Amino acid sequence: MTINHIQYTSRKLAEQLRGSPYMAVISITDPTTPEAKLDPLFRHVLRLSFFDAVPADEFMPSLPGLFDRTMAKQIDAFLGELHAAPFDISLMVHCEYGVSRSAAVALFAEALTEAPLDAREFTYEANQWVLDQLLALHPGLDTSPPTPLVSQERRRARRE
Repeated sequence: MTINHIQYTSRKLAEQLRGSPYMAVISITDPTTPEAKLDPLFRHVLRLSFFDAVPADEFMPSLPGLFDRTMAKQIDAFLGELHAAPFDISLMVHCEYGVSRSAAVALFAEALTEAPLDAREFTYEANQWVLDQLLALHPGLDTSPPTPLVSQERRRARRE
């Protein structure tokens, strides 16, 4: 079995969700905020803390609070364990606002596992630094983030 579904959201919405042992969570918070208060029924949780920032120069030593290769390896290992699980499991990734850090991790998870990603067309603001660090672990993996136009088209589409 495997990761069969991926979604990303804000911290506020993640904290309101009822937990499930069949949904794993990657919880991303700012280093200056406390851990997210997630339902204890979420049994598979990876907690990370880093700022939604991009270094000014990738050749400078990593600054405290920035996403780094160690965190990328933690995400990769977590996804590998989930994907090898003997049962189907969905994945939720959250960050403070559910826009860039969580979108980057969700795009990577989609590319790695080939599981469908909800609201993929809104991932155009994914944090490129985070995505690049994750993709460096798997050269050749393609995420192809969408352009903002795709989300505008969906917003204009008639709802049935």
